[in-house]
Amino acid sequence: MAFALLRHVVTRSAGVMMLALMGAAVVFFAMRAAPGDPALTALGEGASTETIAAFRARWNLDEPLIVQFGLWVANALRGDFGQSLSIASGTDVYALFANRLPNTLFIGVYAIILAVLISLVAGTAAALNRGGIIDTVATSIAAAGISMPDFWIGYVLIYAFALGLGWFPAYGFISPLESPTGALLSGFLPSLAIAAPMAASFTRILRSALIDNAHRDHVRVALSLGHGKTFIFLHHILRNALIPFVTVIGLQVRYLLGGTVVIERIFGINGVGSLMIDAAFGRDYPIVQACALTFLLIVLLVNIVVDLICTMLNPRMR
Repeated sequence: MAFALLRHVVTRSAGVMMLALMGAAVVFFAMRAAPGDPALTALGEGASTETIAAFRARWNLDEPLIVQFGLWVANALRGDFGQSLSIASGTDVYALFANRLPNTLFIGVYAIILAVLISLVAGTAAALNRGGIIDTVATSIAAAGISMPDFWIGYVLIYAFALGLGWFPAYGFISPLESPTGALLSGFLPSLAIAAPMAASFTRILRSALIDNAHRDHVRVALSLGHGKTFIFLHHILRNALIPFVTVIGLQVRYLLGGTVVIERIFGINGVGSLMIDAAFGRDYPIVQACALTFLLIVLLVNIVVDLICTMLNPRMR
């Protein structure tokens, strides 16, 4: 079993490398195809032709696209993502990432934890009270949560809990490296804004999976053998229901990263998402490419972890 699991990890890792290379190529050539010139953005419209030519030569922008891509990939494999062209001219992209990535990761993990906790409670309560008032309330809130975009939820949360009740700050974020408790407080509303639509989706999936597994033959057999309801729920119903639940969590990471980009802007969080937006408007190719590649690798790695968890939960998948 260990060898099969190792082979599965190696195979998926090779697939991740291929997908990462393809994704990097798509981002690289899409940025080059977009209108705008980083030289004019950095130097201004009044820059002389000689100055613009020198800028392009310094950053290899005068080389053929395939050569630029090859140079970027070779440097990225060594962990060198280059330097900022325009928004922080000359600053290493790695240094910009080191300051901002902890904030983005904290908000993302915070949102995932909130979404999982909310959905576990709501989905289980709805399934155990199928057709009752709790089920109706939980499914209605889940349907509403799925239909509401995270940026709108963010503004509602600011109005209600920051401007109205004053429980949380409306703008700004304290880095977890400076103050963990400050990060938990200042990051609650943005994390909840990202988590709410995901929790709604997770709740519906978990409720359906629990109800479906509760009527399987192996559950009836367990009941006929005299096992307790709590034991049957934990070992035969919830465990099997977690497989689609965990799978959906992995798929929603893409949504999580997309939501983080928008929410960081609304709540004034100094993270990778806001950095990527600034870099895209400034035609700062190295930063945009590094951000996109980082997000892509996070999605692919999370999906590998989800695959491994599903394999451990379901022996038939080994």
